[in-house]
Amino acid sequence: MGQPGRGAGHAAVKALVNGRMLLAEGWRDDACVVIEGDRIAAILPEPPAGAETIDLGGATLLPGFIDVQVNGGGGRLFNDDPSVETIRVIAETHRRYGTTGLLPTLISDDLPVVEAGIRAVSAAIEAGVPGVLGIHIEGPFLNPARRGIHSEGKIQPLRDEFLALLESAERGKTLVTLAPEAATPEQVARLVAAGVIVSAGHSDARYETVRDAIDNGLTGFTHIFNAMSPLLNRAPGMVGAALEDPDVYAGIIADGHHLHPATLRVALRAKGPERLMLVTDAMPSVGSDETVFLIHGREIHRNGDRLLGADNTLAGSTLTMAGAVKGMMAQGRVGLDVAVRMASATPAAFLGLGGQLGRIAPGFRADLVLVDDAMDVLRSWIGGA
Repeated sequence: MGQPGRGAGHAAVKALVNGRMLLAEGWRDDACVVIEGDRIAAILPEPPAGAETIDLGGATLLPGFIDVQVNGGGGRLFNDDPSVETIRVIAETHRRYGTTGLLPTLISDDLPVVEAGIRAVSAAIEAGVPGVLGIHIEGPFLNPARRGIHSEGKIQPLRDEFLALLESAERGKTLVTLAPEAATPEQVARLVAAGVIVSAGHSDARYETVRDAIDNGLTGFTHIFNAMSPLLNRAPGMVGAALEDPDVYAGIIADGHHLHPATLRVALRAKGPERLMLVTDAMPSVGSDETVFLIHGREIHRNGDRLLGADNTLAGSTLTMAGAVKGMMAQGRVGLDVAVRMASATPAAFLGLGGQLGRIAPGFRADLVLVDDAMDVLRSWIGGA
């Protein structure tokens, strides 16, 4: 699997000054972040001679947010048109809300659509579309009993002849969400050996089935608590397996609708901010005024900040990563530094990019976001630009 595309050559040295900065070692208000090319070159007390100085005006500088589950934005749904242009619109839309790295996400669909999505993401990375880190293929290898808004007619078991397709991305990371009962442990192991990141979701699996998948390389859980077998007294289910294992990661949607705040806090207490990561599960309505869109011919209506199908099933979210950080602070009762870690360093580590992305430190890619006191995004940089 390839690595995220590097920004085009930005040779000038830039120095970001006069900001409250969340550096890798903690908060600083007396530092200067020096950017050379697409990387952070140094953290210094003063700008180096000849650098282009950028005054942050006392605002807060954070590592850019990384969202591993983005179905759409700007009026576009990735499934509808899996093309470079759709990816560009989605990435540009979410960048306005602090997302500097994302995985365009396909929900359950026919395999030719999956193939087109994989090709489009590879092409987008090759074309240098800012912020694209790979693809998230969420289904169709799910359990129809836990399908949520996914179309039942698209769902099917994973067969060996499909594995080559899931392993075929030429650039970026590939994340596959599957139901462990819809695949075999051997199939999970083969995907992982090929560099695919495997996550469990939309599943009614027994605890033991999930454990078998973890033992064969599964490392993630998609929107924990939602669309998965619950934790019961004598049946720990998928939730129990996710909360018990100290090494696996879990995505969580902190929009106030997918989870009760107490449930969110339980997940944080069990997993910690190093393994629990914020995701949006965003739909086309983010960055758009539209109130109705279609998923496989079914109308999805926006009701305030909720998206609902005709049967009142939640259909993704209108959440942004900046909104997720604010939601985590309010519902999770954590500080900005903890919420930001869950939006940056933790998803970077989950993707195997923890040495390149998710922190403001020398040698890391200069993916940064500037916010005001209300957590509204003022500016972002992807690869220093």
